[in-house]
Amino acid sequence: MFIEIHFLQNFAPSNLNRDDTGNPKDTEFGGVRRARISSQCIKRSIRFHPIFAQTTAVDPAIRTRWMTRELAKAFEKAGKPEEQANMVADGIAQLYCKMDKGHTSVLVYMSSNELRGFSSKAIERWDEITSSLKEGKSPALDELAKEMFKTLKDRTSAPDIALFGRMLAEKPELNIDAACQVAHAISTHRVSMEMDFYTAVDDLSKDEETGAGMMGVTAFNSACFYRYARLDWDLLVNNLGGDRDLACRAVEAFLRAALLAVPTGKQTGFAAQNLPDFVLGVSRTDGQSWSLANAFEKPVRIERDGGYLLPSIAALDAYWGRLSKAYGGDGMKTYALCLQPDARLDNLKDSLAPHVEKWIASLVASLPVG
Repeated sequence: MFIEIHFLQNFAPSNLNRDDTGNPKDTEFGGVRRARISSQCIKRSIRFHPIFAQTTAVDPAIRTRWMTRELAKAFEKAGKPEEQANMVADGIAQLYCKMDKGHTSVLVYMSSNELRGFSSKAIERWDEITSSLKEGKSPALDELAKEMFKTLKDRTSAPDIALFGRMLAEKPELNIDAACQVAHAISTHRVSMEMDFYTAVDDLSKDEETGAGMMGVTAFNSACFYRYARLDWDLLVNNLGGDRDLACRAVEAFLRAALLAVPTGKQTGFAAQNLPDFVLGVSRTDGQSWSLANAFEKPVRIERDGGYLLPSIAALDAYWGRLSKAYGGDGMKTYALCLQPDARLDNLKDSLAPHVEKWIASLVASLPVG
């Protein structure tokens, strides 16, 4: 079973996701330049939105090269000597991957439960570990790691890891296939980048000292984005060790956070806090997956009275109708929400929910929890 979500989200002038030059990310699609927000940026915004942890009742997982710091902190809190605490922490980190100047050579993605589990079991066998610890290695630590890694194979207690996956080349038994695919958000229309030349005044300059205290240039754009994600329910349940209740909360948390989370790039200067104006959720058991990006392969154009939202909604609705007619609509249910009263909906009008809570409840209720 798959859950798919499709959003149309119009952002005011902003620079939500920057490339290596500091400019808004973009791409070419349908022969024209489009604004773009990377899937990594979207996923991080979802993971760290407060509603995600609040709904799942589980702390977000940690992606870090400094797991040694958290482990050493736990050991010292348990009354272990600082030198020993650091040595054991380094020894545990080496079991995941190679070390580089006191930290792991790559980012390690792990749940809070994994960290607590390793630290508590190490404390239980502290004397055995420290008495045999040489150059960061200990037979007792190796044995402990084998036990831990066996319990972590193909499963996790962290909903965000279960959703977005984990890959660790040096420890493949800890790899987890992502239950959720997230597309890069792209604008439904052609976009041109704009530049803001700004100056800052020196408040303590004298009257005869003319000129700006600072000058600079910031790139930005404004666009109506199409966002798409697909969630594999069975894989999510499997990743969470068969815990269907937690998987159900993870789906609800994902839906809520996906609606509310906005990338943080340059928000202090632009405050582009814009929520989606159109959302479509699809629960399907037919094994298919439909991105609707090709509804905008031909970029939408501004209507007579202006704006990209209405023509984008109309293009998405029309493309959904063509797909349904060509490939069939059996095995799927649609749930939509639209904030634009003048939107043209010929194919999805019967799927409209009155408000967000009803939209979320309908999708969650479609899950085979029992």
